[in-house]
Amino acid sequence: MCSAATHTDTKSFKKKFSLASFFNQHWDKYIQNPHHPVTTVQYKAVDAIRKCRTEALGKNIYTCNDCGHRVEVFHSCKNRFCPNCSWADTVNWARIVYNHLLNVPHRHVVMTLPHSLNYLIRRNNRFFFNTILSVGSTLMKDFIRSKYHVQPGIISVLHTFGERKNLHVHVHMIVSWGGIDKEKNRLTSIPVSDRVDYPKLKDIFRATVIKAIDKAYNNDTLEHNFKDALQYKDFSESLFKTPWILHLEPPMNVPEQVIRYIGRYSKRACLSEYKITNIEGEYISFRYKDYKQKDNDRKYSEKIIRLHYYEFFPLLLQHVPLSNFRLVRYYGMYATKSKILEEFKSKAAYTELPSGSSPSDPTKICSNCSGKMTFTESKSEKGSVLWYIQNKKEKKLRKQKIAA
Repeated sequence: MCSAATHTDTKSFKKKFSLASFFNQHWDKYIQNPHHPVTTVQYKAVDAIRKCRTEALGKNIYTCNDCGHRVEVFHSCKNRFCPNCSWADTVNWARIVYNHLLNVPHRHVVMTLPHSLNYLIRRNNRFFFNTILSVGSTLMKDFIRSKYHVQPGIISVLHTFGERKNLHVHVHMIVSWGGIDKEKNRLTSIPVSDRVDYPKLKDIFRATVIKAIDKAYNNDTLEHNFKDALQYKDFSESLFKTPWILHLEPPMNVPEQVIRYIGRYSKRACLSEYKITNIEGEYISFRYKDYKQKDNDRKYSEKIIRLHYYEFFPLLLQHVPLSNFRLVRYYGMYATKSKILEEFKSKAAYTELPSGSSPSDPTKICSNCSGKMTFTESKSEKGSVLWYIQNKKEKKLRKQKIAA
């Protein structure tokens, strides 16, 4: 089960291990006899992680204007699956999204597909990912429109993994608990105490997803191994008896709270390197929360799982994002670029960290004398895209000098 409990742990964990080092040790041996076929996009993700922030991708060089101190910063891979790149992406995304939110309370909503669908999901992943994103957003939009007569804004983020990195497909949504009444041209909040018919919403969610699966089966667009229509019908009917999860967090009055939580939770990498507790030979260990067990303080118990690379790699790689697939989607008022939003977004400025807690950027302020750093040059791996672009610019400049 996916918990939506707000993260309150303020302890800082020092990152001791990296996924890149574990891949560097065992990947070449693993791909000689992989546990599951490795797709092109998975190969690219692993290659990106291994090269991220190394000499292989090149570097930017900054020089202090006062003392001449030089700082070299290796290029990042910017792959969506890379744990090194995900944090910066999270902070930037949170800031952009926060500035786009309506100034009303928001709710964190989670909708989950049952594990009994996992076999079909593995064979039809793009269909199921699109379905849960579409069904979830439409359900919340229709509910708010019909009951409160306002147009809400929804941001949806797809997750495919659970704490143990098992296949656990669910969607996180930031739902504005209110919206714009277009007839009256005003922003209206939904009363926090207003009752939501949770069982009805869950039933509609389940019925709509099953209807989409039935349609795909009848149109012969669903890849499966059912022997005949009768066997499929039995399976389809069994889904109505399976528990489906739809979770609604209480409304949060400060949108920044919603963004900070869901941003860190939903935009993070599949496995944070801060959760890796040990890499020893062919084994890797990482922390996870057991949502079926609580400790004496009524907090979810933290446990450690230890896996051989032959088990770990396929478990992790099943969550590499599909090629050209949008994991984050915007609906309702948040899908529009209309200027109508501008007058309803006024709120306090977004600050990711408390004042004074962010370290100085060594590419802007010299760590040696506190002088101003200036970008000097960029060096890229020969044959890389950056190298190609850089060489193209240099050739163009040389031609312009010759012509002059």
